[in-house]
Amino acid sequence: MIPLENYIDHTLLKPSATSQNIIQLCKEAKSYNFFAVCINGSFVGLAKRELANSNIKIVAVVGFPIGASATSIKVLETKTCINDGADEIDMVINIGMLKSKDFKYVENEILAVKNEVGNRVLKVIIETCYLTDEEKKVACKLAMNAGADFVKTSTGFGSNGATTKDILLMKEVVKKQLKIKASGGISNKETALNYISIGVSRIGTSSGIKIVT
Repeated sequence: MIPLENYIDHTLLKPSATSQNIIQLCKEAKSYNFFAVCINGSFVGLAKRELANSNIKIVAVVGFPIGASATSIKVLETKTCINDGADEIDMVINIGMLKSKDFKYVENEILAVKNEVGNRVLKVIIETCYLTDEEKKVACKLAMNAGADFVKTSTGFGSNGATTKDILLMKEVVKKQLKIKASGGISNKETALNYISIGVSRIGTSSGIKIVT
């Protein structure tokens, strides 16, 4: 059985996060053996230095948190993060385009980012709190079509975070083709273990230490 800490992306995405906060985040990730740190792009280089000689992965967010920037900007952001040392990218879909039913735009954008990511891991944040169940299913299908590796529930900055209902719906669509990352409002061990038991492969949380201790 995989230890609980190895499911956790130790996350700090607050706009007020300082360099010192990121250094502390990296120290905590090493101390508790979390799978990864999840940070904003400007801090990737710093995290890369702090995590040298460790197995901790660096996850950078792209188009965060509202997903409405142009595709070309998301692609450039992805390229910069990877050049700075990111191992994985968590991108926010263009929620407005999805709700406008411009599904080709959404799929092409995910594909463009995946092409930049290459053989690294791409997680697609669909921000479930703003979507109908049908839109959630479509978003998962578009992520599959575009070759993503994960679908992710939430940014943690929307009106709601991960729920059991949404994870089960996502699992029904992606089956074993994509993995699922649950994030947003996960602050205790019971919730994390419940999500893992229903098929989640990664937990995004700023409460990782509380969860594992």
